[in-house]
Amino acid sequence: MRLFPLLGLTLAFPVVAFAADPHSYAQPAQVRVTHLDLDLKVDFAQRQLDGGATLKLDWKDPKAQSLVLDTRDLKIASVDAVGADGKTQPLKFALAPRDKELGSKLTIQAPQHPAQVRIVYTTVPEASGLQWLPPEQTADKKLPFMFSQSESIHARSWVPLQDSPAIRFTYNAHVTAPKDVRVVMSALNDAKHPLNGDFSFSQPHPIPSYLLAIAAGGIDVRETGPRSAVYAEPSVVAKAAHEFEDTEKLITTTEKLYGPYAWGRYDILVLPPSFPYGGMENPNMTFATPTVLVGDKSLVSLVSHELAHSWSGNLVTSAAWRDIWLNEGFTTYVQGRITEAVYGKTLADEEDLLSARALQKSIGQMSANSQKLTPDPRGVGADDSLSAVAYDKGSWFLRTLEQRFGRETFDAYLRGYFAHFAFQSIDTDTMFAYLKANLLDKYPGKMSEAEARQWIWQPGIPKDAPLPQSARFDGIDKERADFLAGKLAADKLDAKTWNTQEWMFFLDRLPDVTPLDKIREIDAAWHLTGTPNAEIGMRWYVHAIAAGDKDVWNAAGEHMTRIGRLYLTTPVYRAFARTPEGLAFAEGIYAKARSGYHPMTQEAVERIFAKAKKPAAK
Repeated sequence: MRLFPLLGLTLAFPVVAFAADPHSYAQPAQVRVTHLDLDLKVDFAQRQLDGGATLKLDWKDPKAQSLVLDTRDLKIASVDAVGADGKTQPLKFALAPRDKELGSKLTIQAPQHPAQVRIVYTTVPEASGLQWLPPEQTADKKLPFMFSQSESIHARSWVPLQDSPAIRFTYNAHVTAPKDVRVVMSALNDAKHPLNGDFSFSQPHPIPSYLLAIAAGGIDVRETGPRSAVYAEPSVVAKAAHEFEDTEKLITTTEKLYGPYAWGRYDILVLPPSFPYGGMENPNMTFATPTVLVGDKSLVSLVSHELAHSWSGNLVTSAAWRDIWLNEGFTTYVQGRITEAVYGKTLADEEDLLSARALQKSIGQMSANSQKLTPDPRGVGADDSLSAVAYDKGSWFLRTLEQRFGRETFDAYLRGYFAHFAFQSIDTDTMFAYLKANLLDKYPGKMSEAEARQWIWQPGIPKDAPLPQSARFDGIDKERADFLAGKLAADKLDAKTWNTQEWMFFLDRLPDVTPLDKIREIDAAWHLTGTPNAEIGMRWYVHAIAAGDKDVWNAAGEHMTRIGRLYLTTPVYRAFARTPEGLAFAEGIYAKARSGYHPMTQEAVERIFAKAKKPAAK
């Protein structure tokens, strides 16, 4: 039994045992890490973190002989047991050969079961969970920048630990860096901290390793509310503060729906464009892409999504990557509810429809296993688990539950779910047992257990899955059809009033290969080539390249060079890679852009090239 204070309440719960995590070497049934003390130096010149990690241990098995940790490409200098008096004693350790996905198992001989173990180590410049940017690759081009991305199993590339979402720990950190550089972490941050090169952090709530985060660079701060601030480079911070000025409103809205915000502060760090994701829900300090800074708040649903993770994901966490829909599906549902409450039902319905239609189009191209909310983990990598199925099928299931049981009943259920499992990691079986007892059985006749099981454990989307209605999308469907049929000229489209989501919908449902004359007609009327809106740009370039419009190639190349976000960049690479000439052009762009990409983006693009060059099966 472990106790955690939550806003004045004491929550008691058992630590649940799960099957071994196939993406971790850790052996939590023998020993668990409960607290981490980090002491790190940020070395921009060598592109590495130097220092030590002290792990507080809870030995479970009296017969255990060793502590097994996850690492990837770490240089281990020493390992010591740390006594209650602070005295250290060297421990024998062995670093296994590197596995391509899992890294290297670190086995520390510890038959005396020390209360703490300290590991002195150094990261490598190519650490998969860190990106080091020289000044010229930042917005202000004055100071270097470094940031982490630990999800899914990349924390092990910068800290030796039990890198599994089933294992939660608190942490403190002391970080030194060059003066004028600000360091932030997924912990409580002080906006007024002097830039003296010496920073300390505390995360008093137990978090899984994938939420461990650090960034350092030329970072300024603007307060956006009583418990929120935006951190960004000086030339970006004012624009970001304007875009995210509704943050406090979003927090209070979510609290009214699902209970108190448990983390104290909610700050946002806007990273350089090479950040590979839209956002990362690191506790207390969401990391966000600058591609959402479009000036009209049309893409701030990203903040709603990352904020929602403070309940679904950070507070209640999936115990393994095969269960990641418990994070992402729940969060996407909550995101929609926040968007509806703050920005209106029209926008929320449009975003739900966009994701549902995209999933309907793509799910048939996936393996049957990948179509399940909880897939068999064999053959599914940890990073691969973060698919549209987890996000969009998961949220669609929850919207179906809301429709069947009614919003008031389902809201009460979710509030109870978040409170019951607060600061725990759970698997789908645990979630389903709670769902059955507190919703399905409590309100019989609304949804059968068999129907719920079909959503979770079967491939595809149930035929009776409900879709929201959107009169504006219906109108766009008609205009698109008339345009393609030659009944409506492109310049007569009622697009002057379209928001970002409506442009996305128009483009998403164009034919995969739209006639070239139609593509050029759209561009002549609406000038989409060169758009600063990356959501529109990605979709536009994919269609224009497929149609054979070489006039867009240079602008598409600029888009690919400027943006390192996987979702907005890799589709354009795939579009180019479908023809030999396009592939050669994309490889030339990549040669110039590669150094500014995150290691995850580099790996994704190189996989696209390798697949394009692979001989077709006979």
